[in-house]
Amino acid sequence: MTLATNPLAGAGTWIKAMVDGWARFSEEEEKLTRVFLSPEHQACAEAVMTAMRAAGMTARIDAIGNVVGRYEAATEGAKTLITGSHIDTVRDAGAYDGNLGVALPIACIAELDSREKRLPFAVEVIAFGDEEGVRFPTTLSGSRSIAGTFDQAALAATDAQGTSLAEALTHFGCDPTAIAAEARKPEDVLAFVEVHIEQGPVLEAEELPVGVVTAINGASRYAITLEGMAGHAGTVPMHLRKDALAGAAEMIAAIEQRAAAEEGLVATVGRIEAAPGAINVIPGRVSFTIDLRAPEDGQRSAAVASVKEKLQAIARRRGLELSMELLYEEGAAGCDPALMEQLDKAVERQGFRALRLPSGAGHDAMALSALCPIAMLFVRCGGGISHNPLESITSEDAEAAARVFLDFLENFDPNFG
Repeated sequence: MTLATNPLAGAGTWIKAMVDGWARFSEEEEKLTRVFLSPEHQACAEAVMTAMRAAGMTARIDAIGNVVGRYEAATEGAKTLITGSHIDTVRDAGAYDGNLGVALPIACIAELDSREKRLPFAVEVIAFGDEEGVRFPTTLSGSRSIAGTFDQAALAATDAQGTSLAEALTHFGCDPTAIAAEARKPEDVLAFVEVHIEQGPVLEAEELPVGVVTAINGASRYAITLEGMAGHAGTVPMHLRKDALAGAAEMIAAIEQRAAAEEGLVATVGRIEAAPGAINVIPGRVSFTIDLRAPEDGQRSAAVASVKEKLQAIARRRGLELSMELLYEEGAAGCDPALMEQLDKAVERQGFRALRLPSGAGHDAMALSALCPIAMLFVRCGGGISHNPLESITSEDAEAAARVFLDFLENFDPNFG
C-alpha cells in the first residue's frame, strides 16, 4: 500500500486489517489464544516479519523469541528509538491488545519508506513474545531481555506439560545461551515509546481518540486466608459465631471503600472461596485475593498499610485468624516528562486535545524503564473493554493514532530531558 500522496490516508483500515489478519493465528478456531513460543506464535511472528520487510525494515527473531524490525537512520552510528508491543494473548482474547502497538508503527515506517525518508535516529519495532505470562510462570521475558534484566533462572520454568522455557525456546529455533547478548546498551538507546489500546473507558468518556500516559501503575497482590469456626447454621447464636465469610465480606467492603476514597487508587478482590461450602454450615475458612494498584509507589504502599490495618482490626473484633501472603509486587513506572510533552504536542498538531492519564494495566514499557526513558500513547477502545473477544477499535481512531505517532517520530527531539 502506498501512502505517500496523502500521508496515512486510509492507514487505519490497513492497520486494522493487519491486526485482524494476525488474529487467525490461534490455538482455537473460534477463540483467539496465542501463547508464547507456540506454533501459533511462530506463524504470527513470520507474518509480522513479512509486514516489517514490506515496510522497508530488516527483520529477525531474536534469542528470546521477539520479532525485531529495524529501520536504519540517515547516518551510520546514530542512536535508536525503540517502539513496539506484544503479540502473545490471554486465552479467549481480543485482537488489539498488544498487537495494535506492533502494526501501527509498521504502517508509520511504511509511510516514511514510501517517501524514502530516513530519520536522524534508527527505529526498532519489537513484537515481544511474552507479556501476558500465560504459558510459563514468567512475564515480560522479551522486554526484560532487551532491557538486560532477564533472569536466567527463568529458563528452568516449566509449562503445564513439563516443557521448560529453555526447551521451548530451542524448539522455536532460538538460542537460550544468546539471550544476554540481546540486551541493548543504554548509551545506544534514546527511548521506548509504546502504542497500546487504553483497556479502559476514560478516552471514550472524554470523546478523544488518543491520550498520553503519565505512569504505569505499580501493583501489589495478596492471598488472604481467614480462619474461623465452622458450625451448625441453626444452632450457633449470631453473637457466638466466628463466621469467616461474614468477616471476609466486611473486609471486602472496607477494601472497596479505601480505594474509592483516593483518586488513582484501585483495588479488586477477584477470587474468593469459602469452606466447607455447605448451605447449612457456618463458613469456617475463607480465602480471597487482593489486587491493589496506584500510579505512585508511595500512594500504593500507604494504601497497603492502611488495608492491612483495617483487615487486622476486623479479624480481631470477630475472633478470626488472619494471614496475608504477598503474591506479587511491581513498582510503578513513570513516563518521562519530556517525552510526554513531545507526545502532547504531536496530539495537538493533529488537531486533538491533549489528555494525560495513568495506565492501570502492566505493559512491556515497565520492563524497558530499566533501560531508558519510556512513554506511552493510548488509543481509545470500544467500551473500554479488553482481554475479551469484544475488544474493538475503529479505523478512524487507528488512523488518528498513526498520524500522531508519525508526527511524533518526524518531530522527535533526541536531545530531550
